[in-house]
Amino acid sequence: MDVAFRKIDIDVYDEDALQESELYDADNRDPTQALEEVRARQVSVRSLLAKNDTAGALTTILDNPPYGPNVEDAKTISLQTLLTILNSTKSTEIPTAINSLSIDSQDTLMKYLYKGMAMSGWADSNASVLLSWHEKLTEIAGTGCIVRTMTDRRTV
Repeated sequence: MDVAFRKIDIDVYDEDALQESELYDADNRDPTQALEEVRARQVSVRSLLAKNDTAGALTTILDNPPYGPNVEDAKTISLQTLLTILNSTKSTEIPTAINSLSIDSQDTLMKYLYKGMAMSGWADSNASVLLSWHEKLTEIAGTGCIVRTMTDRRTV
């Protein structure tokens, strides 16, 4: 039985098919520029965490995150920096930090939480932290934050 027909991408032949580039505007930064910006943010986040300013650190890392397919290194560093912030925050400080964020930043935080949960081996190291942040963020931002995150095509 020949099943090769299942491997044919019929969208190539359809001129009305949506391309991924048509769904959202790509990040206008080149990969090296995005990487430099994320590394600079990483340094400022460390200094803010040393001053015990969790809200400022969150705002810094969630502002203008790297999007698109060609900035994977910047995305990885950004996620690692965010996980550092989440792991260093006391559970009693989480609601205050979330309340200090704008709606867009809350949505971006939700994207990072889901990305952290999708990582292989996430259950070993960050499961309770990510789930507790998810719970608090959902309580404060509501389920609309989840819906906006799931429907946004821009991935962090």
